[in-house]
Amino acid sequence: MIGPLLPSTTAYCALSILVQLFLSSILPLTQAEPIHPDHLAELASRQVITPGGPPCGQNNATNRGCWKNAYNVSTDYDLISPPAFNTRNIDLHITNVSNWLGPDGVRKPAMLINGQFPGPTLEADWGDYMQVNVYNDMQDNGTSIHWHGIRQFGESNQDGVNGITECPIPPGSMKSYTFHVTQYGTSWYHSHYSNQYGNGVVGALIVRGPASANYDIDLGPYLIMDHYWETADRLTLKAELVSNGAPPDSDNILFRGKNVHPTNRSLGGSYDRLTLTPGKKHLLRLINASVDNSMTITLVGHNFTVIATDLVPIKPVVRSSLFLAVGQRYDVIIDANQPVANYWLNATLEANNNCGRSRNLYPAAIISYSGASTTALPTNRGTPIVATCTGETGFVPIVTRTIPPSVFPPVAANPNATLPFSLSFPTPDPSRGAIFEWRVKNTPIHVDWDHPVLEYIYQGNTSFPGSINLIDLPPPAGGNNDTWTFWILQNQFVLPHPVHLHGHDFLILGIGAGTFNANTMTSQLNFNNPTRRDVVQMPGSGWVVIAYKMDNPGCWLMHCHIGWHVAGGLGIQFLERKSEIKGLMKLDQMVPNCNAWRRYAPTSPYLPKKDSGLRRRMMGMDMEFGDMESAVTRLA
Repeated sequence: MIGPLLPSTTAYCALSILVQLFLSSILPLTQAEPIHPDHLAELASRQVITPGGPPCGQNNATNRGCWKNAYNVSTDYDLISPPAFNTRNIDLHITNVSNWLGPDGVRKPAMLINGQFPGPTLEADWGDYMQVNVYNDMQDNGTSIHWHGIRQFGESNQDGVNGITECPIPPGSMKSYTFHVTQYGTSWYHSHYSNQYGNGVVGALIVRGPASANYDIDLGPYLIMDHYWETADRLTLKAELVSNGAPPDSDNILFRGKNVHPTNRSLGGSYDRLTLTPGKKHLLRLINASVDNSMTITLVGHNFTVIATDLVPIKPVVRSSLFLAVGQRYDVIIDANQPVANYWLNATLEANNNCGRSRNLYPAAIISYSGASTTALPTNRGTPIVATCTGETGFVPIVTRTIPPSVFPPVAANPNATLPFSLSFPTPDPSRGAIFEWRVKNTPIHVDWDHPVLEYIYQGNTSFPGSINLIDLPPPAGGNNDTWTFWILQNQFVLPHPVHLHGHDFLILGIGAGTFNANTMTSQLNFNNPTRRDVVQMPGSGWVVIAYKMDNPGCWLMHCHIGWHVAGGLGIQFLERKSEIKGLMKLDQMVPNCNAWRRYAPTSPYLPKKDSGLRRRMMGMDMEFGDMESAVTRLA
């Protein structure tokens, strides 16, 4: 576990303030002033317990549906969460290494968190506060950390998206992120400073809470990700050129940061081994933290009982395989009811390179029963499957969300609700040739690192540049938190996209092929507690209709989670309940870090940037970048 538990008492609050004052007096003058939202001082007033249900006992192997006696898996976590008894205090140091020995025996440049890859697992209990101090110990790169899937209720300024909620953290500086975890389950954290997470700035984030089925042992997070021997930055430069064709194949697929060399095991690396206890049920937290590769996961001789999609607990459902799009997570229970032996956990990629391809043709890890050989390989590879790029469907959330179909607007009532995702091939630099330019609403997003959207709000300036591709949502009538907003995501290209929305879980009302017509196809939508999550796989040449409540003031990015695509502009942002943002958040706390970044940027030999700003284009550890224009939409 990372970080001690700190009791929220008056004495501690006073001590914490004294320590912070002392530290601020000894920090070097070149370091940016840390940003410390003072949630610690507010904890005492939050200790009024609002039960989420009748007393149900303590969480244990036979009572996983209960949490701390007063809450349970049916508690509506958007309305009620346990009191914040603890603050998890965590330090993350990001460094760059020029000759890192990778897990499969190949040396490469890398960026590490606390000297390790993947980064340390961050753990909390449902309702805790997290204070994560991020130190940029790199020489030539900014950074930021996004807490994927965490809703950040009333705390949009903690979302970690440079150019939108903050400026990047410059080299030699630090920033403190402080936020309340109102959900529970499995997620991850990663740099949102371009494709930096593809260089290693990534780790798991676990929030313990109740579950919809019993299990004996929590095996912890299981990160699965594509791996490249070249830096993600150079690969982004290659991937954008039309002349290079399809994006680069990954060199390997890693399981918890491990695997053998993809073509010759003798060259280095090792299979990841995870041990099961015979006769016990095990919770495994699957996370696809790839840059590009989506994949289907199977365990020879076993099924998965799925109990959560992203951070949404669901009614248990048994699956023999699971497709994980980039950014998606599943909590699954594995019953160790087979003979004591070693079993392959296989990751299978779709054969036609529609959602990624790898040089490792048979990526796998080992699930080993206690008592089996610790050195022998499994003997049964299992029945080969035909993997697709089709997302999983048919999950039923425990905490229900139902929308009256009558509130779904036809096209005539809301013509701006359709968001086309498209691809163009401009030639901004004739010496390089045409590039892939990805667009939402015919616009490639291009954010300004020096002047994030929330700084505009802090300054009372609503003259947003068109290039940031921002939709200014109308305030809900009377500030009603139950007001729904609907979006039709229309894919105008043949490749699928894993679409992630910050700040919200969304209802997936429907998914289909072809073009969606809101006037004639509403009957194809499910308004009665459909699948809910924060990443959806939008089919190629198809559509997805999503909905979410406008209950979270802030600026929220929606983007494809394929690194090459968002680098090329595939994103849009929603400005939600704009008038309430400044009163909810201490936006002045972003100013010291932004000032530090603005002092640093003119001295960097690798700025200004040339891509979207959400993914960067660099050579090796360096950056090179230029400009695009797009549109701001204000909905009436």
